[in-house]
Amino acid sequence: YNLIPAKLGMTAAGNERKAIGDIDAAMTAASQLPENKGKLVKKGAFWQYDGKDVSIKFMIRVDDPNGRLKSGRYIADQIEKAGIKVERLEYDRAKAGGLAYGSNPADLSWHMYTEGWGAGATRAWWDVTVSQMYAPYYGYMAGGADPANWNYENKRLDELGQKGMNGQFLTEADYWAGNLEATEIGLKDAARINLVSQLDSYIANKARFNSRMAYGLGDGLNGWSIRTADVKPGADGQKVLRVIQYSARGSLFMSSWDPIGVDGFSDVYSGAIIDPICDASTFESPNNASDTPLRTKYDVKSAKTGPKIMEDGSLGGTIPVPATAELYDSATKTWKAVGAGKTTAVTATGSYTGGKWHNGEAITMADVRHAMAFPFEWATKDGDGDKYFDESYAAQYEPTIKTSKGYVFNKDGSITSYVDYFFAPEMNRTVATVAAVAIKAGNPGRPQVTVPWEISEALALLVAEGSKSGTVYSFTNSDAVTEVDIVAPKSVADIKAKLEDMMAKNYVPASIKGIVTPAQAVQRYKATLAFIAKFGHAFVSNGPFIMSKVDTNTNSVTLDAVRDYPYKSDYWPKFFRQQITKIDNVKAPTTPSRKVDAVFEISASSFVYPDIATVPLSNKAKVEIRLQLLDGTELVYAAKYSKPGIFTATIPAKDLAALKAGQAYTVVVISSFAAEAPSVVPTSLVLF
Repeated sequence: YNLIPAKLGMTAAGNERKAIGDIDAAMTAASQLPENKGKLVKKGAFWQYDGKDVSIKFMIRVDDPNGRLKSGRYIADQIEKAGIKVERLEYDRAKAGGLAYGSNPADLSWHMYTEGWGAGATRAWWDVTVSQMYAPYYGYMAGGADPANWNYENKRLDELGQKGMNGQFLTEADYWAGNLEATEIGLKDAARINLVSQLDSYIANKARFNSRMAYGLGDGLNGWSIRTADVKPGADGQKVLRVIQYSARGSLFMSSWDPIGVDGFSDVYSGAIIDPICDASTFESPNNASDTPLRTKYDVKSAKTGPKIMEDGSLGGTIPVPATAELYDSATKTWKAVGAGKTTAVTATGSYTGGKWHNGEAITMADVRHAMAFPFEWATKDGDGDKYFDESYAAQYEPTIKTSKGYVFNKDGSITSYVDYFFAPEMNRTVATVAAVAIKAGNPGRPQVTVPWEISEALALLVAEGSKSGTVYSFTNSDAVTEVDIVAPKSVADIKAKLEDMMAKNYVPASIKGIVTPAQAVQRYKATLAFIAKFGHAFVSNGPFIMSKVDTNTNSVTLDAVRDYPYKSDYWPKFFRQQITKIDNVKAPTTPSRKVDAVFEISASSFVYPDIATVPLSNKAKVEIRLQLLDGTELVYAAKYSKPGIFTATIPAKDLAALKAGQAYTVVVISSFAAEAPSVVPTSLVLF
C-alpha cells in the first residue's frame, strides 16, 4: 500500500524543492569535511571539486523511447538543478545491461541506470521481492555479488532477506515486521529505487483462439499464457501459436542461459521463452498466487511442525531427526547419516511424479539426488583450493542448506525431509517448500529452469576442471571469465565435448554413485548428445514444449509441443477457472471530519477467470476497508451490501476523533469471495 514510502515522506507527486534542498544540504555538509575543505565548492549553478565539475555517469536506455529514455532525461535534468552535472550515456539494452550487471562498479564506468524489471509471477508474499530488489546477498545489485568486484553491503538487509526466504520467522507478525523493516532500509539506502509500476496491454487475434488464455493477475501474460493458449488449427491441421515480443536493439538474449548460476536467464526476454519449456516442482498459481504442485506431490495435513527460536536467535525445532537421515558431505563427496540427537522445525514427505526429459530419458531418483547434493557441493568451501565452490552461488544457497537437517529416502521413492523452515503466515507454503521434491540444481532467480543431472554435472566439470576449447568458464557473470551457456554455440561445443569425455570414462558423479550404474550413465550421455546433435543446443528440460530452433538472424525461437507430457491440454485451464472480484471505484468522503462518520461507497464487480466479462458483485462477496494507523496497526471495517455492485463501509466518528487533523491516512479497500486473490485498492483520508 506504499505505507513505507509514505512514512518516509515520498508521494506520487514528489517535492522538487525538498529534494534539491536535501541534496544541496548534503553537498554542503560534505564540503565542510576536513579532507574536502577548499576543494569541494559550489561555483555558480554547479558543484566543483578541485576546479572540475562534480558529475555522475547516468546510463539511460535509449531503446525504450516512450518510457526510460524520457524519464532518464527528466531525472538528469532534475539532478543538474541540484548542481551536479550528468553525463548522459544513452545506451541500448545490450550495452547498458552488460555494464550494469557484468562490470565492476569500482571502475566507475557508470553511476546510475534506468533499470526495468518484469513482475516475474503473481505473488502473495513479500520475501522473494524484498531479497531480489534490496538484499545484496541475492546478487541482483551492482557488482552481482562477485567477490572480485566492489559490492554494496548491508548485513541487516541480508539477515532479514535470508530469514524471509528461508522461513526463519516464528510468527506472522515477525514475518511482516521483518519485511517492512527490510523495505524501509532498502528505500533509505536507495541502492535501487522503484519509481513506477507499468501496466502493459497486449493484442491477440481473437479469431484464432477457441478460448481465452490464462494470465497472471499480478504479472499479465506469462508462461501459463503460452501453455493454455487454445488456438484453432490451420489449413494443414496444425495448431500454431505465433507470438511477437518487442525486443529492443541489441543481442537476442541479455543474460547467459546458465541453469546453475545466480545470473542465468535474468532478463525478461529469456524468461518469456523458457517459461513453457521447463516445469518447476511447484509454482505460484497465476489466478491466486497459491503454491501449487506441478511435478511433485505431498500432503499438507500429514506434515509435522515444532518451530522454536534457538539460543543463537536462529530458527530450530523440537521434532526429532532420525539418526539414519542423510545429508551430502562435500568434503568426502558421499551421503552421510546425520547421527543421533538432531531436531528440526518441520518434517514432511513428498515425491516426484516422474515423466520424461526432452531427450526421451525418464526422470529418476538420480536427478533428484544429484540436484539435492549440488548446493552442498558448490556452496561449501572445502579449503582454499576447492575448485567446486562458487562464491556468488554460495551467497544464495549456503543459508538454505544450513536449514536442511536430513533426508530419509523411502523405499516407495518418496523423501521425508527434516528442515528448519517455517513459513509462519501459511502452512501450505511451509509444506510446499519442505516436502516438494525437486530436480533443480541452481539458478534460484528462475524457479522453473530445470535440466537433467548430466547437463548440471557437465557444466560443473567445465567450471572446475576446464574445457576442450581452453575457455575459462564460471557460474558467475564477469568480465574475467565466460559464464556457462546451454545455448551459445561455443559453450554448447564444450558441453558436447565434456559429455563425450564423461561417456568415454564411464563417469558417474559422486553424488549418485550406487544409484546410477556406469551403463545407465552412458545411456544418459548418449541421449543428451543426440539431443544436442538434433537441436543445436543443450537445453534439455521437462516442460510441455521443446525449443526446436533458435534463429539469431531473425531473432526468432520455435517451440514444439511435447506430446508425451503428464497433463492433458485442458487440465490447467479447467483448474484455474475461478470467480474473482474487482473493485471498480471507491468514492471517499469529500469533506471528512473527525466529528462525523466517514462513509465510503464502493462499486465492485466479479468475473470468472480467465474471462473478463463482469457482473455486479453479489452479496456473497466480502468487502472491507482497512484504516492504516501511524503506529503500523490497522482498523478493519466490514462493508455492507446495498445492492448488486454497491457496498458501503463506515469509519465511525469515535475512531476518527483519535486521528490527527491534517494527517493523510491510507485506507485500503479489499474484496474477495474466499481464498482467491483479492482485489485491493488504496485510497487516502485527510481529516479536518
